[in-house]
Amino acid sequence: MLKRNRASVPLFFTPSLRLLNMPLTNILHNVGIWHSIGKQLAHDIECSKSFNRLLTKRIVGGTILKSKILVVDDEPSISTLIEYNLKLAGYDVLCVYDGEAVFDVLSTFRPDLIILDRMLPKSDGLEVCRKLRVANNMVPVIMLTAMHEIGDKIDGLDNGADDYMTKPFSPQELISRIQAVMRRIRSLPLVDEGQVYQIGSLHVMADQREVKLEGRDVELTPKEFELLVFLCRHRGKVLSRQQLLHGVWDYHFLGDTRIVDVHISHLRDKLEKNARSPEYIMTIRNVGYKLTEPTKRHLA
Repeated sequence: MLKRNRASVPLFFTPSLRLLNMPLTNILHNVGIWHSIGKQLAHDIECSKSFNRLLTKRIVGGTILKSKILVVDDEPSISTLIEYNLKLAGYDVLCVYDGEAVFDVLSTFRPDLIILDRMLPKSDGLEVCRKLRVANNMVPVIMLTAMHEIGDKIDGLDNGADDYMTKPFSPQELISRIQAVMRRIRSLPLVDEGQVYQIGSLHVMADQREVKLEGRDVELTPKEFELLVFLCRHRGKVLSRQQLLHGVWDYHFLGDTRIVDVHISHLRDKLEKNARSPEYIMTIRNVGYKLTEPTKRHLA
């Protein structure tokens, strides 16, 4: 008797082999289930494709236009590669090759997102990011760099970048990052309109992007401010590092939760009387952090 080698059978044939030993009623029942699953899977895949295609478009005055991406990199080979793949994905792309050129084209091109190299002639990527945020221009920025240290990534995010990619990278990953950033920007309000959060003597004016502690102004980087607002929205709740990473960085910062710890540390340095004995941002051991109302002991 010829024996079938099950190890040599492809995985997707396994359900068919199992059907051979079933009664007819069971076979029909299982075929019906697989047919339903297949239809739902096809529907979900098509919905996912449609949503991702939507991320390459924007609606202006009822007209659907391609989303615009400004690529800023002084290496022509990298710019050309990015431009080719983004146009293939359905984006409208403009390339410039130094930091100062960004501000020359902002008012005419009006990008929906900027891909910004960190090392640029005339004005580097960090300086470009700072100038954009100081001018209250919140266009999403994905920063590119050959630097791999966590401190370099924090510098980019602290100066206003929404995501950070190290070279070399795959065009497919870059497109995924673009889609993730745009999903986050489009699914959440840029600010909590008119919202003022008060926790003890801490006041956070979301729409004005201002923070006051005991009446004095507190200067925060864009990412520190976003993190603080997210904590304010969920005050009193314990948030894991992954939840904070998802809420503020949309998962896509390489899943590295150390970036959360570093930003929490920076916030404490600016908000707490004693960062080692915090009043506002409490550490919940082995879980994450919680924004709380200071106790009377702390306020005394």
